[in-house]
Amino acid sequence: MNRAYLYIVSCLLVVFSLVNQSFACTTFCLKHNGEALFGRNYDFNIGDALIFANKRGVAKTASIGDSPNSAKWVSRYGSITFNQFGRENPNGGMNEMGLVVEEMWLEETEYPKDDSRPTLGTQEWIQYLLDTSATTTEALKNAAGVRIIDFVKVHYLVSDKAGNTASVEFLKGKMVVHTGDQLAVPTLTNNTYEESLSYAKQTDPEKAKSGTSLDLFTRAARKTEEFEKQALSEQQAVAYAFEVLSEVAQKNWTQWSIVYDQKRGKIYFRTLQSPEIKSIDMKAFDYSCGTAVKMFDMNAKDDGDMTAKFTNYTRKANRDLIERSFSGTDFLKDVSAQLRNYVAAYPESFTCGNQKAP
Repeated sequence: MNRAYLYIVSCLLVVFSLVNQSFACTTFCLKHNGEALFGRNYDFNIGDALIFANKRGVAKTASIGDSPNSAKWVSRYGSITFNQFGRENPNGGMNEMGLVVEEMWLEETEYPKDDSRPTLGTQEWIQYLLDTSATTTEALKNAAGVRIIDFVKVHYLVSDKAGNTASVEFLKGKMVVHTGDQLAVPTLTNNTYEESLSYAKQTDPEKAKSGTSLDLFTRAARKTEEFEKQALSEQQAVAYAFEVLSEVAQKNWTQWSIVYDQKRGKIYFRTLQSPEIKSIDMKAFDYSCGTAVKMFDMNAKDDGDMTAKFTNYTRKANRDLIERSFSGTDFLKDVSAQLRNYVAAYPESFTCGNQKAP
């Protein structure tokens, strides 16, 4: 069995992702008065996920692409990620330096054509940046050095703990970045940033009531701008971020709502299956390579601080997640057990120095 199997999964995911076009996920960044927070709604038809505490110092090889040109790197930073389709394939997360990377569907996506750069998949791209980048500037530099080969069409919002934010899109084969003065509002949904901003400028937020991507962008953008006029405490700022997420939530479709407090290294989240707000203190984890990878069921029926409730990673838990997520997705339910086993086991091939990573 080889990496070609994961490439087949990638091909199957394009069909699955077509279903996701109608679910308008939302991301935004809040920056003011020393606060830096990142909010994210994940809108989809299934909400199974494991949260992983990923290690620094792990040598990794991307699963997608021809083996000689697959991206290879060593993780410099530990991270907490939210993974629906297995370990090392995050939907998003934050590293110990306060960098956050999140993805959303974008129909217009066209990745670069073949060139000499190392290759990886859309979700591996997220883990790669979290593993190797401390700031948004560094993340953009690292992103330019690799090439995505995938059929899943997504774009990304990236932000560091100083509140420096960038949207990253792949349009007509080029990486298109909006940052600094070009990112007038640090918000992103499921249309290109340019189209979304143009729509928001012409639309009264009070009339943007629908669940379309453009209306969600308009409402979230307004709330993002209003945050800059307020002086809020730590908990008030987190509550404000959840207020924004509630305003753009889609009934029965918003599976996760996540707030990253980048300044303090804390993560708050709730799910459709478990609506109580939970928290994670990133600084409490040991990210040293050679120690056990930790995990937590995102839908656990609990509330409060979950940091001490993470348990040691097991392949069975990873395989069970893959089983639920694949079986719960119409266009992945026929993927063979052999392939599912391979996807579950693949991260265990990574090494920590001369030792096999846990």
